[in-house]
Amino acid sequence: MTHPIIHHVSVINRDSKVSFEFYHKLLGLDFLLKTVNQDDMEMYHLFFGDTTGRPGTEFSVFEMKSGAPKKYGTNSLERTIFAVPSEQSLVYWEQRLREADVFNCEIEDYHHSKILRFEDSDGVLLGLMPVQKNVDESYYPYKKSDIPEEHAIFGIHAVHCRVRYPQASTRSFEDLFGLQVVDEFEDQNHVITVLSKEGALFNQQLHLVEDRLCNLEEMGSGGIQHIALNAVDETNLLQVEKKILHTNFHYSGIKNREFFKSLYYREPNSLLIEVATEQTHFTKAPAHITNFEDLPLYLPPFLESRRSFIESKLM
Repeated sequence: MTHPIIHHVSVINRDSKVSFEFYHKLLGLDFLLKTVNQDDMEMYHLFFGDTTGRPGTEFSVFEMKSGAPKKYGTNSLERTIFAVPSEQSLVYWEQRLREADVFNCEIEDYHHSKILRFEDSDGVLLGLMPVQKNVDESYYPYKKSDIPEEHAIFGIHAVHCRVRYPQASTRSFEDLFGLQVVDEFEDQNHVITVLSKEGALFNQQLHLVEDRLCNLEEMGSGGIQHIALNAVDETNLLQVEKKILHTNFHYSGIKNREFFKSLYYREPNSLLIEVATEQTHFTKAPAHITNFEDLPLYLPPFLESRRSFIESKLM
């Protein structure tokens, strides 16, 4: 059985309705859940993924209506790369994005592969790469989309991280998660270290881009707020916690997020990493509803008594 390395990615946008239109209707990701940020209940939290909502496909969006946009820089979770079936899929997507007037960089060479880099309306950096299917993997794309199934996004392939000291991050990811350096190459005058694990779902990878010249990124709308790496189960999560305590990294303690259990910590280049259990529990939004305003707001039981107050703050 294959397991993901990347459980999910969470980004910041300014408008949930625009996010719904972009990630669900344009990119064809299934819409999983409309809820709130449990640490800031005045902020929508949207979940997208494949039709199962399994880790490795989850992409979530926090709505932050006010505040500054991110300032590009190093020590950042820079770009999410989605997996598509083939290079021909990139041709399809380049045309689809162009017709939707979405900024993209056209198809480029990227080491031994191809990549199509693009942005959402808030400047969240995204990309598509062809990823060869493993024979024992199943795929569950959102079939009600107008996107042909042979070109549908089937999950997260990689996250590109821009860091000042890649060796420090590499050692940390090796120790905590058993990742290994599988490649190293140069792209756009930067050395890139690729970390992965044998048999990872969608051949998932972390790409560490060495950059000691840029100023540090300032987080804001248009940025990746955090990525979650996968813990196979709660026992694995406790093992990671023990290692984090041994290294004296600043971390949150284990939190019950209802959908899964997780912890947060800052790794050596200050990237915010969540570690989340692979078992997820939630009920998907009704498939027949296509307008964002009509989607029901899910609240975990401990917030249900405050529904009226929360809904008034979200209007």
